[in-house]
Amino acid sequence: MKKWLLVLGMITCIFGVSACGSGQNENVRTDITEAEALEAGEQMVQQLMMSCSAGYEEYRAQMEKEDPVFAAAAGSWESAQADMGSYIGILEKTAKLNEDGVVIHVKVDGSNHDADVEILTDDALEVTSITTNVIYSQGELMEKAALNTLLGMGTVFVILILISLIISCFNFIPKIQAAFTKPQPQEEKKAEPVDNTIAQIVEKEELSDDLELVAVIAAAVAASEGAVSTDGFVVRSIRKRKY
Repeated sequence: MKKWLLVLGMITCIFGVSACGSGQNENVRTDITEAEALEAGEQMVQQLMMSCSAGYEEYRAQMEKEDPVFAAAAGSWESAQADMGSYIGILEKTAKLNEDGVVIHVKVDGSNHDADVEILTDDALEVTSITTNVIYSQGELMEKAALNTLLGMGTVFVILILISLIISCFNFIPKIQAAFTKPQPQEEKKAEPVDNTIAQIVEKEELSDDLELVAVIAAAVAASEGAVSTDGFVVRSIRKRKY
C-alpha cells in the first residue's frame, strides 16, 4: 500500500509543480512539458490498472466514493478488459498540449487486443476524463458491423412476420366466436301478416269486380227503362242465375 500511495503522490507532484507560479495572473495557464505529460499519463494508467486488480478493492472503493472521474475511469477500464485481456505493458504514448488543456494517449498492450487510454485535462491541469477504448482490426470492425446489420434487419423481418400472422388470424375470429356462442333459435316466420296481406289484396280485387258488375247492370237497366242516368237505381243483391 505504501508503494501505491507513493505512485499517487508522484502524479500529484508532477501536476502540482506545473501549476505553481500562476498566482501572478489567474488567467494564464502554467505550461507543462510534453515529457512531464507523458510520464504523468503512464503513471495514471499504472494506477488505473493496479486499482482494478485483485488486492486493491478497499482502495478502489474509497477512490470511487471520493473521485467521480476515477470511478468512471475504473468502469471504462473494466468494460474494455473483457476484450482487451490481461495487461502486458505500454506500447506507446503521445501528448498534445494546447490552451484548453492536455490530451494524452497511452497505447496499452493486451493479451487479446490493444487498447487506447485517453486522458483529458482542463486548462488548470485537472483531470476531467479517462476512457479506455479497445482497438479492433478492420476485419473485426466489418464483422461487428455486419452482425449488427443482420441483427437489426432480422429483428425487423421477424416483427413483420408476426404482424402478418396476427392480421391473418383475424379471419378466424368470427368462426371461433360463433363456435363458442350458443346458436339463437330462429324466429318463426310470421305467416299471419303475409296471409292477411294476401287476403286484403284478394278482397280488393273481388270488390273491384263487384263494383264493375254493378255499374254494368245499372247501365243496362237504365237503358231498358229509357232513363238518362242510373241515379235512381239501387242494386240490392246480385245472384247468379242457373240455366
